[in-house]
Amino acid sequence: MLAEERRQLILDQLHKDQRIVVKELAQQFQLSVDSIRRDLSIMEEQGLLKKSYGGAVPLNQVRIFPKPEEKRYGPPNETQDAISKLAASYIQPGDAVFIGGAGIHYGMLQHLPRHYPITIVTNAMKIADTIKGWDNVDAYLIGGKLRTTSGSFIDPLAIEQVRKFSFDICFVTGGGITSKGISMATPDGGSFVRAVIENARMRIGLAPSEKLGRDLFASSIPLAELDVLITDTQASQAFIQQAEHAGVQVIMAPDDNEPIPMEGT
Repeated sequence: MLAEERRQLILDQLHKDQRIVVKELAQQFQLSVDSIRRDLSIMEEQGLLKKSYGGAVPLNQVRIFPKPEEKRYGPPNETQDAISKLAASYIQPGDAVFIGGAGIHYGMLQHLPRHYPITIVTNAMKIADTIKGWDNVDAYLIGGKLRTTSGSFIDPLAIEQVRKFSFDICFVTGGGITSKGISMATPDGGSFVRAVIENARMRIGLAPSEKLGRDLFASSIPLAELDVLITDTQASQAFIQQAEHAGVQVIMAPDDNEPIPMEGT
């Protein structure tokens, strides 16, 4: 296993457990304690975590910017893929949907229906490029000033354009979600999501459990603006109760061995 692959696995475990222990990682990867400590030191220098006594904990940053494209659109972990798959199951024949440019949105594409017509509006070049040749999809790309860090459009021009569309379903996400709502790294990102939901019949939020309870720099939409929130089985019961109290239906993406319920069942 390459060092980069091992560090990605360590980071995934940190996001899941919210704490990692050097001795346990050394046993898991069959490496010396010193080797794991070097990994954590490198990851701390890269701004991925904060070392603590005997291990490491996540950074509590309020501004988390998009990952490089090769990581954002790389193979998803099982949890993220389960959320993407469940989200895609909500799309019905003839639906017009909005899909953004997050990694969890990109993960939806492999699960989208290919045997009946749908319309997809996106503000992400990667999404548009992937679906441009699909016979069953009418694709629309929102334009504006290109954000080179994410390959997407969220500026005032993009906001003006997206307000011209109406959606059967919009799928939204962010860097964090609390009882207050979804938050983003930039105010423009928050404004764009608010514009998307204005004309959406169903608003579905996508949030792996590691994003729950995290409050980022710029607010986007209140939690109560969502109709459905799809998360995973590690979501805390306290947050689920907060969301349900706000009128949001919380659905946890099933494990691989469980069937995915279809919309309306």
